[in-house]
Amino acid sequence: MNFCRINLQFTIVVNPHRRHFPVGPHLALSNCMGSKLKRLFVIKTRWEAFAIIYALALGAVERGNVYLAHYPGVGGKLLFSCCMGAVFMGGAKILDAVNAKI
Repeated sequence: MNFCRINLQFTIVVNPHRRHFPVGPHLALSNCMGSKLKRLFVIKTRWEAFAIIYALALGAVERGNVYLAHYPGVGGKLLFSCCMGAVFMGGAKILDAVNAKI
């Protein structure tokens, strides 16, 4: 278990069994905040994966509508379908990456 703690001397304790490494204040804060920020972007459940895929699909449809307005006809429809195809491929990759805990 890793601990992240900042002292007044701006030393960071990575592990209680390791030595203290004195670093500057910016690096000490970014190291601690970086691990907390990184945990926000971890997809753990299928529900979170579906929510992200839904958000990607909304953005792709909006971009596809812009393509349809700018390029009427077959060109706009092809670009619209490319946007949706990117969501399908990205969604499949996201769902494959999420561990199915049954």
